[in-house]
Amino acid sequence: MEVREAIAERRSIRRFKETPVSEEAIRSVLHAATLAPSGKNRQPWRFVVVQGAEQRAVMVARMREGIAKLEAQGMGTGSAKWTVEIMAHAPVTVFVFSAYETYAGKLNTLADDLMDIVDVQSIGAAIQNMALAALPLGLGTLWICDVFYALEELCAWLTEEHVMVAAVALGVPDEAPTPRPRKPVDEVTRWVGP
Repeated sequence: MEVREAIAERRSIRRFKETPVSEEAIRSVLHAATLAPSGKNRQPWRFVVVQGAEQRAVMVARMREGIAKLEAQGMGTGSAKWTVEIMAHAPVTVFVFSAYETYAGKLNTLADDLMDIVDVQSIGAAIQNMALAALPLGLGTLWICDVFYALEELCAWLTEEHVMVAAVALGVPDEAPTPRPRKPVDEVTRWVGP
């Protein structure tokens, strides 16, 4: 599959078959992630792979705890409850962390803040590589940010002090979504120069 074809065919998958994903396939997707461009070649991504029914159940329980805590405080949680159900059925969830940023002890200098932005951009490229690499393997992905509603609970369970950037659900798709509408290039582009 050519890159342009993979870009055009990639979809966010929200329904997965129970089919297990091989370690070889997971490693292939993670290897593609590590080939992403990164500012100053910092390679700031770190991955935690969660699989198996028992671990998924614990992951889902931690997500529900975080969501319930926020709702008890009167905060809206958007689509997070639906996302939990997706995570419960995805054979694999890959949590993605920033290697150089922790929740404690941050200096918050301008230079730190700028590098954090660069690192998050690099991690975004790694996640996109994962989504594209999964496609020719017959796998689908869902880039998940609703994990932010349970950061404390998930990081404690995963024993991670680094900043969680996202999670990626991975598995054999049990749906074939149609393309979502996209704005035309001319609507989102301004040209400067000849």
